[in-house]
Order: sequence, then C-alpha cells, then structure tokens
Amino acid sequence: MDKVKRRKLDILVLSDVHLGTYGCHAKELLHYLKSIKPKTVILNGDIIDIWQFSKRYWPKSHMKVVKHLMGWMSKGVKIYYITGNHDEMLRKFVGFKMGSLRIVNKVILDLDNDKKAWFFHGDVFDVTMQHSKWLAKLGAVGYDTLILINRLANFISERIFKKGKLSLSKKIKNSVKSAVKFINSFEQTAADIAISNQYDYVVCGHIHQPEMREIENEQGKVMYLNSGDWIENLTALEYVNGEWKLYKFDENEMLNMVAQQHEEEELNNSQLFESLVVEFNAMKQ
Repeated sequence: MDKVKRRKLDILVLSDVHLGTYGCHAKELLHYLKSIKPKTVILNGDIIDIWQFSKRYWPKSHMKVVKHLMGWMSKGVKIYYITGNHDEMLRKFVGFKMGSLRIVNKVILDLDNDKKAWFFHGDVFDVTMQHSKWLAKLGAVGYDTLILINRLANFISERIFKKGKLSLSKKIKNSVKSAVKFINSFEQTAADIAISNQYDYVVCGHIHQPEMREIENEQGKVMYLNSGDWIENLTALEYVNGEWKLYKFDENEMLNMVAQQHEEEELNNSQLFESLVVEFNAMKQ
C-alpha cells in the first residue's frame, strides 16, 4: 500500500474544535490531520469542550482525533495546549509537561527573520466570560443547538430544494451589530497589546472568525491571525517557509475521503482508549 504524501508544516494552529459537541466536524478534521506533517502544533484553546462534555455523546471520530494527536506526541512533535474557556479546567495544570506536550496559557515563539509570534486563546477579552460565566455557558448550549438546527436546514436545502448550504449562526452574527462590534473590538484589542509588546504576529481563537490581516495604530502595526474553528468554518493556520496561510477544508474532499484515507482497522471507543493508554505509558517511560 502506497504511503500517503503529507504536506510538511513548520507550525500548525488549531482552535475551537469543540470535541464532545454535536457541531464538531471531527471526521473532516481527522482527514486534514492525516494530510499534514507539522513540526510544531499549537492547540489554541477549546479543543475538548469540557463545558458540554457528556458520556452519552463521544463518537468514535472524536476519539480518533485525540488518538492522532497522541500519535504525534509519541513521535516527538512539539505540542502546546493553550487553555481556552471551554477547557478552562485544564488551567489547573498549566506548566504540566509530558514528552513533547506542554499545557500553557500563552506561547511566544521566535520565527524566521527574528520575528516574534504571540499565541493565546482570547477569552480574556470577553466581558461575558469575566463577569457572567453562567450566561456564557448558556450561550454555548444555545449555539450547539443552533448548529444542530442548521444541519437539518442544510439537509432539507440540499436534498429537497437542491440548493446550497447556509449558515444560520453566521447570518445571525453578521446581522447583529453588537456581534460585529465585538469581533472588531476583539481584533483591535489583541492587535493593540501585541503592538505595545513589539510582537510581529498575534494569533488567537475564541471568536470562531478566521482572519489574516494587518492592523495598525499610532504606535505601529502587527499581523493579526485567527485560526477560526471546526464547527462552521473548518479552518486552521499553517506556517511554512516564513509565511502564514489560512487553510480551509474543501467540502469536495468529503467525496474522496473514504478512498483517500488509509484507515486502520475499525476500532470501537474502548479499543481506541486502550491504544491511547499504551501510547501514554510509552511516552512516560
């Protein structure tokens, strides 16, 4: 069997995967992960949705994503797990190291041409998170419900009316002025702090809004980047040969996914968990 040719990346940035929720596109993400070979991985928050985690919903595809990341760890790929708001429980373990894995609140990396990049999730800018956490959690449940309704609407739109997909949450966010204002304020705040600290890049997640653009103020300028999410946008940031690119999953790839993937023997969640334990113990030795 021919080996799959994987694209080599210097840095991969993923955020807002929300494993453990109905909206997570874990199958598409796994397909993407199998197509690349990164040297460094930044998991920029909200990878596992601990807020909404339920034993009743943890599909095999979600476990396979975790297993794939563990496989990278066992091969020595540097992985920084930056804590977010949906996985804030992990903030108790900031500073934890195991093999090539680090749990942190932020990361500052030296890149090519003496440039510095500042990575953090971004929920520290969210007033709702700071003062009304219960409201933020309620909103998260509502968002997940909206995603389920969106999937049903898309099924009807594509199968019955033969029309394209639509994003209800995007339409709502783009039509509500306060949401647009919040996104603009978030981006500007992140850029202002990065400029004051003389960083060349500021890389965030949290707002599910993939972006790459230069932002200026009276003190200077910075390249603002946001890796988006794997709920609606299915995006990631890739750094190769001194350049950043915003990757977006091509839905047409779904048609060839089964043919292109060299899937290992189908395992149930228990078997997958057992294989994870084996890899975990191997890394500790």
